[in-house]
Amino acid sequence: MTPFHEILFPLDVALKSAGGPERRTEIVGFGSGREQRNARWADSRRRYDAGYGVKTFEALQQVVAFFEERRGPLTGFRWRDRLDCSSAAPGAPVSPLDQGIGIGDGTRASYQLVKTYGAGFAPYVRTIAKPAAGSVRVAVGGVEAAAATFACDPATGVVTFAPGHLPPSGAAVTSGFQFDVPVRFDTDYLEVDLSAFAAGAIPKIPLVEIRV
Repeated sequence: MTPFHEILFPLDVALKSAGGPERRTEIVGFGSGREQRNARWADSRRRYDAGYGVKTFEALQQVVAFFEERRGPLTGFRWRDRLDCSSAAPGAPVSPLDQGIGIGDGTRASYQLVKTYGAGFAPYVRTIAKPAAGSVRVAVGGVEAAAATFACDPATGVVTFAPGHLPPSGAAVTSGFQFDVPVRFDTDYLEVDLSAFAAGAIPKIPLVEIRV
């Protein structure tokens, strides 16, 4: 199994970094001026540069230690994306009604956390595999479920209802949560020029999202 550590990248560095989603699209142009576009990836993949968040020598040392303990790109870890780390709308508090995660049938016990982007044309449903521990709230048929009636695995994002509390047939199952992105370092080598860093230069610390 590919190694993964359930540990969060230093938050003070992550919150000042740069990055976002990447898509892979194949575009073929024709002599008429028309073009054919095909999506090579069904899901987006996020990339980040943590170097923008390194503002002190102490923070740089912390990142190097984190890199070494992960053995560079060998081991994945959690990353908090300040732009997109909640099931709720921007600026809104987490609610158990934020995201639809399934419809009950009276026998199904497990539901995968997801987040849906868009609504009008072609909504994109993103699997959420790394919810923040203790942040997950769930509702069945619009009524919030008691914490004792379900459990959410923070390593997979799967919500499992306890026996006797399975969602009834036709009941909408919804959830609200905060979450992290599973990533790894996208380099085997951290090039740090201390003289340049002291003058204000920013080291590049590339990260890329992984599937877990």
